[in-house]
Amino acid sequence: MSRNPVSNVKKMHFAEFLIYFVLAVSAFICIVPFWYVITSSLSKVGGFLIRDFTLDAYKYIFSTHTLPRSLMLTAYITIAGTIVKLFFTSLMAYSLAEKSLPGRALFLRMIIFTMLFGGGMIPTYFVVKQTGLINSLWSIIIPSLISPFNLIVLKNFFESIPNDLKESARIDGCHEIIILFRIIMPISLPSLATFGLFYAVGIWNTYMSALLYIQKSDMWPIQVLLRRIVYVSAGLGDAETIDSDLVSLSQSIKMAVIMVATIPILCVYPFLQKYFTKGIMVGSIKG
Repeated sequence: MSRNPVSNVKKMHFAEFLIYFVLAVSAFICIVPFWYVITSSLSKVGGFLIRDFTLDAYKYIFSTHTLPRSLMLTAYITIAGTIVKLFFTSLMAYSLAEKSLPGRALFLRMIIFTMLFGGGMIPTYFVVKQTGLINSLWSIIIPSLISPFNLIVLKNFFESIPNDLKESARIDGCHEIIILFRIIMPISLPSLATFGLFYAVGIWNTYMSALLYIQKSDMWPIQVLLRRIVYVSAGLGDAETIDSDLVSLSQSIKMAVIMVATIPILCVYPFLQKYFTKGIMVGSIKG
């Protein structure tokens, strides 16, 4: 029995319409809160429309040393942490990609075990304390140095690289470190860029680790500072010491800080977008 081509075309058009509709609704749900934050930070009266346009909130938060210092600290932690995490993840993934590695199966089982079970908040805190990392910016980086998921996917990608490349380099007298950094990593750029983005976003948005391990207020990253600002009526000062104009702008100040804390990490996405899809798919199929 022959199929009706007109009916098939209608079904395709309806399916496309349904997909675009779902995507449009999803985009709308994501954009509306962000739009509200933007408009509220630029007006004295909060809402979805800018009323009584003003930049006083932005002028105020940058008139103090608190927010710029916190932004610089967060940027430093994010850049340094991403580089260090990618370095150690690549080293371990390259080692586990060698099937001749003694104890390889045991190491992989141990890594998978950490994806299912963790030590918990209190034991981890005591480990960080005993290693002298309290009130150190490295306390945000070292306890979660390697992501098991990123490690396994990157290992699978390294395994998919033809072994002839490494054998040729070994014949030429290259050390394994040289092979990794001069041959393997350059052709693994999509995966490294993707996992670097994951690490950077995770470090930038870190909150609980900084709240637990950093007790000095002048070392707070942006997310911890943002929490304090949200719970103080006028933002960067105590409620008793601020004037009435700042009290009236308290909501705008909070929204302005949210914008300042969000925009820098959003600016990273356009530069890594071309690597994102390829990087996350490559190595994730092979077990």
